[in-house]
Amino acid sequence: MQRYKVTKLVSYLGIIFNLFLFLIKIFVSTLTSSQAMMADAINSLGDILSSLMTWIGNKVASKPKDKDHNLGHGKAEYIYSLLISIVIILMALTLMKDSFFAIWSPSQYTFSYLLIVVCLITIFVKLTLYFYIHKVAKTLNSLLLKANSKDHLYDALITTLNLFAILLTHQGIYFIDGIAGVLIALWILIHGLKIFKKSYDVLMDKTMDQTTKKQVLKIIKQFQEVKKVRNFIAIPVGYQYQVSFTIYVDGEMTTYASHQIATDIEKELKKFPELYLVVIHVEPI
Repeated sequence: MQRYKVTKLVSYLGIIFNLFLFLIKIFVSTLTSSQAMMADAINSLGDILSSLMTWIGNKVASKPKDKDHNLGHGKAEYIYSLLISIVIILMALTLMKDSFFAIWSPSQYTFSYLLIVVCLITIFVKLTLYFYIHKVAKTLNSLLLKANSKDHLYDALITTLNLFAILLTHQGIYFIDGIAGVLIALWILIHGLKIFKKSYDVLMDKTMDQTTKKQVLKIIKQFQEVKKVRNFIAIPVGYQYQVSFTIYVDGEMTTYASHQIATDIEKELKKFPELYLVVIHVEPI
């Protein structure tokens, strides 16, 4: 439950701070017609949607399993992720089109020191969120929170790019604003596509990565009584996996002894935070 409570807190922080950043960015971008700042504002809007998705998905995913959902509700988060990724991709494509237009028509741009102030505020907020969430993610060993912390770090880097574009436009190089807008829109597009792929993979029951699988198999093979392992299957259940496999043991072993080995293996594997359920079938050899 601690994982879900912390994830909910992170979602709240993401919504509150990104909403604040979105409002000041959209105000200043409208005031100055800066395409780069508009792109940065859209990036913050995407972060609001992502945080909102994480909060709603986390709320549904935290529900315990019931008779209609034997493996819980863990995939809810990824359904929301898929929907949000489509919105982010569409926003990125629209923004990219407007930014390309701004490269050829930079005359509407009006410099303001407010642009620099907003960038500095954004960088400070994003770096603060990054260090806080990264520390919590390490404590809980949460892949979801680690990804969330990196997202804040990347946002700080994007706004730094925007800041450089603003300083250059102050020197009269106006077309750079449109270029920065294109680059930020491209980043948003790539981010949206990554979310889409990750969500699609989970919903399509893509198996766990080879590194985690090797770690699991290494634990199983540490038991000398296990002669071989077959039929290893890993099915995603939200951010975790249900794994099932068959172990082959000495045919002369008693039923009790062979099932005790399976029980011991299960206890060891439950130490993996990535595993939700372990199902072991025992066969004689």
